[in-house]
Amino acid sequence: MSFDDGLVTANITVSLDGFVAGPNQSLENPLGEGGEPLHRWMFEQPDEAQPIVDQILAPRAYIMGRNMFGPIRGEWPDDEWKGWWGSEPPYHGPVFVLTHHPREPVEMEGGTTFHFVTTGIHDALAQARAAVGETGRISVAGGASTVRQFLAAGLIDRIIVSISPITLGSGERLFEEIDLDLTPVDVLQTDLVTHITYDVPR
Repeated sequence: MSFDDGLVTANITVSLDGFVAGPNQSLENPLGEGGEPLHRWMFEQPDEAQPIVDQILAPRAYIMGRNMFGPIRGEWPDDEWKGWWGSEPPYHGPVFVLTHHPREPVEMEGGTTFHFVTTGIHDALAQARAAVGETGRISVAGGASTVRQFLAAGLIDRIIVSISPITLGSGERLFEEIDLDLTPVDVLQTDLVTHITYDVPR
Protein backbone atom coordinates (compact mmCIF):
# COMPACT_ATOMS: atom_id res chain seq x y z
CA MET A 1 0.00 0.00 0.00
CA SER A 2 1.58 3.24 -1.14
CA PHE A 3 0.81 6.68 0.25
CA ASP A 4 1.03 9.65 -2.07
CA ASP A 5 3.08 12.69 -1.11
CA GLY A 6 1.27 15.45 0.74
CA LEU A 7 -1.42 13.31 2.34
CA VAL A 8 -2.87 13.96 5.78
CA THR A 9 -3.18 10.56 7.42
CA ALA A 10 -4.07 8.96 10.73
CA ASN A 11 -3.27 5.60 12.33
CA ILE A 12 -5.25 4.56 15.38
CA THR A 13 -5.98 1.35 17.28
CA VAL A 14 -9.48 0.65 18.57
CA SER A 15 -11.21 -2.09 20.52
CA LEU A 16 -14.01 -4.14 19.00
CA ASP A 17 -16.49 -1.79 20.67
CA GLY A 18 -14.76 1.25 19.22
CA PHE A 19 -12.67 2.64 22.09
CA VAL A 20 -9.17 4.05 21.60
CA ALA A 21 -8.47 4.13 25.34
CA GLY A 22 -10.12 2.94 28.50
CA PRO A 23 -11.47 5.23 31.22
CA ASN A 24 -9.39 7.20 33.74
CA GLN A 25 -6.20 7.94 31.85
CA SER A 26 -3.35 8.61 34.27
CA LEU A 27 0.42 8.47 34.59
CA GLU A 28 0.07 4.83 35.65
CA ASN A 29 -2.47 4.05 32.89
CA PRO A 30 -1.59 6.17 29.84
CA LEU A 31 -4.18 4.31 27.74
CA GLY A 32 -6.76 4.31 30.51
CA GLU A 33 -7.83 1.36 32.62
CA GLY A 34 -7.62 -1.84 30.56
CA GLY A 35 -6.24 -0.06 27.50
CA GLU A 36 -2.73 -1.50 27.33
CA PRO A 37 -3.72 -4.76 25.53
CA LEU A 38 -4.95 -2.71 22.56
CA HIS A 39 -1.36 -2.52 21.30
CA ARG A 40 -0.23 -6.09 21.90
CA TRP A 41 0.07 -6.46 18.11
CA MET A 42 2.83 -3.87 17.97
CA PHE A 43 5.05 -5.44 20.63
CA GLU A 44 4.27 -9.15 20.46
CA GLN A 45 4.31 -9.47 16.66
CA PRO A 46 6.97 -6.97 15.56
CA ASP A 47 7.63 -8.58 12.18
CA GLU A 48 3.96 -8.69 11.23
CA ALA A 49 3.47 -5.17 12.62
CA GLN A 50 6.36 -3.62 10.69
CA PRO A 51 4.36 -2.50 7.60
CA ILE A 52 1.96 -0.55 9.83
CA VAL A 53 4.72 0.78 12.08
CA ASP A 54 6.47 2.01 8.93
CA GLN A 55 3.32 3.94 8.02
CA ILE A 56 3.03 5.38 11.53
CA LEU A 57 6.59 6.70 11.35
CA ALA A 58 6.60 7.77 7.69
CA PRO A 59 5.10 11.29 8.04
CA ARG A 60 7.37 14.30 8.31
CA ALA A 61 5.15 16.17 10.82
CA TYR A 62 2.58 15.14 13.42
CA ILE A 63 -0.41 16.68 15.17
CA MET A 64 -1.70 15.36 18.49
CA GLY A 65 -4.05 16.32 21.26
CA ARG A 66 -2.83 17.29 24.68
CA ASN A 67 -4.26 14.10 26.20
CA MET A 68 -1.97 12.08 23.94
CA PHE A 69 1.01 14.19 24.93
CA GLY A 70 0.50 13.52 28.63
CA PRO A 71 -1.79 13.25 31.65
CA ILE A 72 -1.41 16.87 32.84
CA ARG A 73 -4.56 19.01 32.67
CA GLY A 74 -5.02 22.78 32.97
CA GLU A 75 -2.13 25.19 33.14
CA TRP A 76 1.34 23.71 32.70
CA PRO A 77 2.80 23.61 36.24
CA ASP A 78 6.39 23.65 34.88
CA ASP A 79 8.44 22.43 31.92
CA GLU A 80 9.27 19.05 33.42
CA TRP A 81 6.78 16.92 31.43
CA LYS A 82 8.07 16.23 27.91
CA GLY A 83 5.79 13.38 26.78
CA TRP A 84 5.55 9.64 27.29
CA TRP A 85 8.42 8.72 24.97
CA GLY A 86 11.60 9.50 26.91
CA SER A 87 14.45 11.71 25.77
CA GLU A 88 14.26 10.59 22.12
CA PRO A 89 10.64 10.32 20.89
CA PRO A 90 10.02 8.28 17.72
CA TYR A 91 8.75 11.19 15.61
CA HIS A 92 12.06 12.75 14.49
CA GLY A 93 10.33 15.89 13.26
CA PRO A 94 7.95 18.64 14.35
CA VAL A 95 4.96 17.63 16.51
CA PHE A 96 2.14 20.14 16.98
CA VAL A 97 0.29 19.62 20.27
CA LEU A 98 -3.23 21.06 20.55
CA THR A 99 -3.78 22.78 23.89
CA HIS A 100 -5.61 25.69 25.51
CA HIS A 101 -2.52 26.67 27.49
CA PRO A 102 0.57 28.24 25.84
CA ARG A 103 4.00 26.73 26.30
CA GLU A 104 7.37 27.29 24.69
CA PRO A 105 8.53 24.63 22.17
CA VAL A 106 10.33 21.62 23.61
CA GLU A 107 13.30 20.28 21.65
CA MET A 108 14.12 16.61 22.16
CA GLU A 109 16.89 14.31 21.01
CA GLY A 110 16.62 12.80 17.53
CA GLY A 111 15.04 15.81 15.86
CA THR A 112 11.62 15.89 17.55
CA THR A 113 10.35 19.32 18.63
CA PHE A 114 6.99 19.68 20.36
CA HIS A 115 5.18 22.90 19.40
CA PHE A 116 2.10 23.90 21.42
CA VAL A 117 -0.81 25.28 19.39
CA THR A 118 -3.61 27.18 21.12
CA THR A 119 -5.41 28.33 17.96
CA GLY A 120 -7.22 25.16 16.89
CA ILE A 121 -6.97 22.31 14.40
CA HIS A 122 -6.90 24.37 11.20
CA ASP A 123 -3.98 26.47 12.42
CA ALA A 124 -2.15 23.36 13.65
CA LEU A 125 -2.52 21.83 10.19
CA ALA A 126 -1.37 25.06 8.56
CA GLN A 127 1.72 25.13 10.77
CA ALA A 128 2.48 21.49 10.01
CA ARG A 129 2.07 22.10 6.28
CA ALA A 130 4.36 25.12 6.44
CA ALA A 131 6.96 22.99 8.21
CA VAL A 132 7.02 20.15 5.67
CA GLY A 133 5.88 21.77 2.41
CA GLU A 134 3.17 20.68 0.00
CA THR A 135 4.66 17.23 -0.59
CA GLY A 136 5.37 16.34 3.04
CA ARG A 137 3.07 13.82 4.66
CA ILE A 138 1.36 14.86 7.92
CA SER A 139 -0.10 12.50 10.51
CA VAL A 140 -2.90 13.25 12.95
CA ALA A 141 -1.47 11.00 15.62
CA GLY A 142 -4.31 11.01 18.17
CA GLY A 143 -5.97 10.66 20.50
CA ALA A 144 -9.55 9.85 19.62
CA SER A 145 -10.97 13.35 20.12
CA THR A 146 -8.30 14.93 17.94
CA VAL A 147 -8.70 12.41 15.10
CA ARG A 148 -12.49 12.79 15.35
CA GLN A 149 -12.24 16.59 15.04
CA PHE A 150 -10.05 16.32 11.95
CA LEU A 151 -12.35 13.73 10.38
CA ALA A 152 -15.43 15.84 11.07
CA ALA A 153 -13.72 18.85 9.48
CA GLY A 154 -12.79 16.87 6.37
CA LEU A 155 -9.06 17.29 6.92
CA ILE A 156 -7.87 13.66 6.74
CA ASP A 157 -7.20 11.88 3.44
CA ARG A 158 -6.50 8.35 4.66
CA ILE A 159 -6.84 6.48 7.96
CA ILE A 160 -5.58 3.10 9.11
CA VAL A 161 -7.87 1.68 11.80
CA SER A 162 -6.23 -1.18 13.69
CA ILE A 163 -8.93 -3.26 15.36
CA SER A 164 -7.82 -5.20 18.43
CA PRO A 165 -10.03 -8.21 19.34
CA ILE A 166 -10.85 -6.98 22.85
CA THR A 167 -13.69 -4.95 24.34
CA LEU A 168 -13.26 -2.12 26.84
CA GLY A 169 -16.87 -1.20 27.59
CA SER A 170 -16.14 2.48 28.17
CA GLY A 171 -13.50 5.12 27.60
CA GLU A 172 -12.67 7.33 24.62
CA ARG A 173 -14.60 6.26 21.51
CA LEU A 174 -13.27 7.09 18.04
CA PHE A 175 -16.40 7.33 15.90
CA GLU A 176 -18.67 9.14 18.37
CA GLU A 177 -21.36 11.38 16.81
CA ILE A 178 -19.66 11.55 13.42
CA ASP A 179 -21.00 10.61 9.99
CA LEU A 180 -18.45 9.16 7.57
CA ASP A 181 -18.44 7.43 4.20
CA LEU A 182 -15.11 5.62 4.11
CA THR A 183 -13.67 3.54 1.26
CA PRO A 184 -11.64 0.48 2.33
CA VAL A 185 -8.52 0.07 0.20
CA ASP A 186 -6.37 -2.47 2.07
CA VAL A 187 -6.57 -5.08 4.87
CA LEU A 188 -3.76 -6.71 6.86
CA GLN A 189 -4.67 -9.27 9.55
CA THR A 190 -3.08 -11.33 12.29
CA ASP A 191 -4.59 -13.12 15.28
CA LEU A 192 -4.00 -9.98 17.39
CA VAL A 193 -5.27 -7.26 15.07
CA THR A 194 -6.99 -6.36 11.81
CA HIS A 195 -5.60 -3.27 10.08
CA ILE A 196 -8.04 -1.68 7.64
CA THR A 197 -6.86 1.23 5.50
CA TYR A 198 -9.60 3.62 4.40
CA ASP A 199 -9.64 6.53 1.99
CA VAL A 200 -11.64 9.42 3.40
CA PRO A 201 -13.49 11.34 0.66
CA ARG A 202 -13.01 15.07 1.10
